[in-house]
Amino acid sequence: MSTNPFTNATKQLENAAGFLNLDKNILEILKNPKRILEVSIPVKMDSGETKVFKGYRSQYNDALGPFKGGIRFHPKVNLSEVKALSAWMTWKCAVVGLPLGGGKGGVIVDPKRLSDKEMEKLSRGYVQAMKDFIGPEKDIPAPDVYTTPQMMAWMMDEFSRIKGYNIPGVVTGKPIEVGGARGRKFSTAQGGIYVLEKAVKRLKMNSEKTTVAIQGFGNAGSFIAKILSALGYNIVAISDSKGGIVRDNNRAIEAGFPIGSPASERAKHSLDIKDVIKFKKETGSVVGFPGTKTITNEQLLKLDVDVLIPAALENVITEKNASRIKAKLIIELANGPITPEADLKLEKKGIIVVPDILANAGGVIVSYFEWVQNLQNYYWTEKENISKLKTIIEKSFDEVWGKKECLNISMRLAAYVVAVERVARAEKLRRGL
Repeated sequence: MSTNPFTNATKQLENAAGFLNLDKNILEILKNPKRILEVSIPVKMDSGETKVFKGYRSQYNDALGPFKGGIRFHPKVNLSEVKALSAWMTWKCAVVGLPLGGGKGGVIVDPKRLSDKEMEKLSRGYVQAMKDFIGPEKDIPAPDVYTTPQMMAWMMDEFSRIKGYNIPGVVTGKPIEVGGARGRKFSTAQGGIYVLEKAVKRLKMNSEKTTVAIQGFGNAGSFIAKILSALGYNIVAISDSKGGIVRDNNRAIEAGFPIGSPASERAKHSLDIKDVIKFKKETGSVVGFPGTKTITNEQLLKLDVDVLIPAALENVITEKNASRIKAKLIIELANGPITPEADLKLEKKGIIVVPDILANAGGVIVSYFEWVQNLQNYYWTEKENISKLKTIIEKSFDEVWGKKECLNISMRLAAYVVAVERVARAEKLRRGL
C-alpha cells in the first residue's frame, strides 16, 4: 500500500489509460508535471527576525487551457502532495469540461503561529516569487487549506502592484468587493450536493430516510452539512481535526443505527447542524456538543450510515480500514481521501464512490466563472452562478455514470476515462502526435 499521493495519482491515470488504449508517448507526457517551481520566501517577522519559508507550485498540464489550482499553507505541505493535487486538478477541470489545465501550490508553514501581518507578508512574498509564472493567461491560483479570500485579495493586489495596473483575474476565490464570484464560498459543497442528489436518485434512496456522516467540518464540510440538513437528510455524525461527535446512544457509537428503522426513530439521532456550527464558532471544535458522545475520526468512517462524506485530508480510507466501511455511497468532498488499494476493496463490496475530481468540482467551476467575469468585467448574480454550476456538474455526472454503465467500471475509473481522454485528445491535436 502506498500513501504517497503522487504515486496514487499516477496509478489512477494508468488505470484509465488502460481502458483508452492510450498512445504510450501521450501517456508519458500525462504522467509528469510540465513545470515544478520551488521558491524561498523571506519574511520579516513581528519580532524583527527574518524567517525563510519554502513554497511550491506544480503546473501539471495546460493542454486545455491555463493552469488552475489552489495554494495551501500547511506545515505538512510537500512536493509529492502538491504534484498529486495538480494532477487531480487537471482531471477535475477536464471531467467537467472546463477550458483549464491543472496546477497546485503550497507553502510549508503553520498559519496558526503567524500574525495577520506576517500572513500578509507571506502571501505577497509568494506572489513576488511566482510573478513570472502566474497570471490570467498562464496560471490562476485560488484558496485551499488554510488560505482565505483575504489572502487572495493580498495576492491580487501584489500582482497588480508589480504589473502596474489592476489584474483581478490573476487569482480566484477573492472577496466579492474585489472581483470575487457570488456563491463561490459554498460552491464546493453545493456541487457536492448536486452529485449526491443524482447518486441518491440513481440508487433509489429516500432523502428523508438517508443517514449521513461527514468527516471534516471546515468550509466545505460545514456547508454541505447545512444544505443537506435543510433538504431533509439525517446528519448523524460529524468531525473536525479534534475529533467527532454522534448522538449519545451506545448503538450509534458502535455502528450508527439500523438502516431499516423508521424515519421518525432515525431522526432522533440527527444533529442540529445550525447549533453545531454555532457551538464550533464559540469553542473551536464540534467535540463536546451537548447531547453527543465523542468518537474518533476513524470511528466515524466505520459508522453504519447510508452516505459517508470525507471532507478533510488525503488517505483517510486505506487498505487497512476499507473492509470496515459500511456506507452504501461515498461522496469525496476532500481530495484523495481513498487510496487505490482501498478503492478496490470498496468496489468489491459494492460501495459506490463519487470521486473527488467530480464530487468536489463545484469550487473550480465557480472559480472558472469568477475568472471569466474578471476578464470581461461583467458580473453575474449568485443565482446565475449556482444555476450554471448545477447545469455543468449534473451533465458531467450523467456523462460519468453513462461511461460507468457502458464499460462496467467504477465511478472513479469512469471519471478518469472521461477526463484523460479529453486531455489526451488535446495533447495529440496540439503536438501532432
